Amino acid sequence: MTVNESATDRAIRFVLALVLFYFAFQSASPWNWILGLVAVVLLFTAITGFCALYKLLGISTKR
Repeated sequence: MTVNESATDRAIRFVLALVLFYFAFQSASPWNWILGLVAVVLLFTAITGFCALYKLLGISTKR
């Protein structure tokens, strides 16, 4: 896995993951489980700097 996200991209993903985690723990509806799952994926990509979707599409925000 090579890093394909810039520092700005990673920071945005991290903040968005925190916001989604906040909304995911507000109640116990099925949508909140989905929000939690998306938040986990965003947090993982923010920490590792690798996005599989970017890799599939041939995109890289890292210079």
